Amino acid sequence: MAKTTTTSVMDTLLENGPTILRIRPGELLEGTVVFKGKNKLLIDIGGVATGIISGRELRDSFNTFKELTIGSSVMAMVLEEENNEGMHVLSLRMASQQKAWEQFHRLIEEGGTMKFVAQEANKGGLLSNIDGIRTFLPVSQLAPAHYPRVNNADQSEIINRLLKYVNFTFTVKIITMDEEAGKIVVSEREALSEKRANSLESLKIGDTKDGMVTGVVKFGLFVAFDGLEGLVHISEIAWGHVKNPSEHAVVGDKVKVKIIGIDGDKLSLSMKQLTRDPWEEIAERYPVGKKVTGTVVRFADYGAFLKLEKDINGLIHLTEVSHLKADDPSEVLTIGQKVDAQVINIDIDETRIGLSLKALQPIDKETLEKQKAEQAKKEEEAAKEVEKKEKKVAKKKTEDKKEEKTEEKEEKSEKSEPKTEGGFVASKSGKKFYSVESAQGKKIKEENRVYFATEEEAEKAGLSK
Repeated sequence: MAKTTTTSVMDTLLENGPTILRIRPGELLEGTVVFKGKNKLLIDIGGVATGIISGRELRDSFNTFKELTIGSSVMAMVLEEENNEGMHVLSLRMASQQKAWEQFHRLIEEGGTMKFVAQEANKGGLLSNIDGIRTFLPVSQLAPAHYPRVNNADQSEIINRLLKYVNFTFTVKIITMDEEAGKIVVSEREALSEKRANSLESLKIGDTKDGMVTGVVKFGLFVAFDGLEGLVHISEIAWGHVKNPSEHAVVGDKVKVKIIGIDGDKLSLSMKQLTRDPWEEIAERYPVGKKVTGTVVRFADYGAFLKLEKDINGLIHLTEVSHLKADDPSEVLTIGQKVDAQVINIDIDETRIGLSLKALQPIDKETLEKQKAEQAKKEEEAAKEVEKKEKKVAKKKTEDKKEEKTEEKEEKSEKSEPKTEGGFVASKSGKKFYSVESAQGKKIKEENRVYFATEEEAEKAGLSK
């Protein structure tokens, strides 16, 4: 009877007592903070065990340690079952890392995005560390608005651009993940892909957009808007001659553009088409015969360009620089010089204004004499050139006649003289050879003859005498 009573009491105690925890390394468990020191936390685990977190294991990306107080609940990972003090060794850092991997897996499954704060930069892209997980954002995966477009792909300039993004927050999507190596690769382009697709779908030629200049290169400007990026070619920046796109915009400038071409995701943009073409009024403002004043801005082999007003230049052809012959416009003009000229022609389609200096310059007696002398010299040189060509033609005719006569003589000689190329002859279809002077040899028709210099030569050909 006593034995039964004792068994019942033990069963009751076990049933009503605390659950026995089996704590294993690698497990995540929840506990309560019972002590917080400068570099140490003590965690009560279910009222039956105590865990300790210290040193680097206190640090995680969520700044959990700073926010914890006595009585706070906390998730930690078991590193060791017991240390020499009989406490379980725990880690906030590893727990945080595990939570991060779980979050990354969830984001990949759901196709979601995350925040990426750049901590470092190299020529390949931007880097960050999330709970010990190396996170890389390659240059190629940056959105158009952040892509470092530089002339000649200058590596030092690319790095300088990327360094400006350190501590900048990007919205990205995970594209590859290697949990074993502790690395992930993210993409800003992919995070914006849906937005880009929607923007492209709704885009049409003729639309105007407010954008930002993202790159300045020799051939134009790159402008980003609505997650997209297009090129304003140098010819579409302004109505006048654009020598250097950097004179019209810098990276970061806000500009208005017009969509003039769509080829897949490649967009052609224009800035100048949003302003009135100054050449529409050119014929009215610069009629033929009008006197104008302008500044010499550049030289070419064929003349000099005169700036008349913003984006409008006129050409003084080399023949219109002076009444006298000029081989180079710099002989008469200098860059920056202001001069008067006369409009002599207008080509609206080619956006050209033809100007003349000499049209406004009176011809004095001395100049006239020089002009006449130049003309006479030209005519003399032309006459000499004609004479030279005529002599060349006459010489060619004489040579051709001589050649024809020579050919005729050779042809007559071949017809009148019998061929005696060798001392022996045979018929092309025969098996014997004969002396050229023999009766049998003379009987063979000329068109069927085969000649041999020696008997040995004929015998080698398989013929007998």
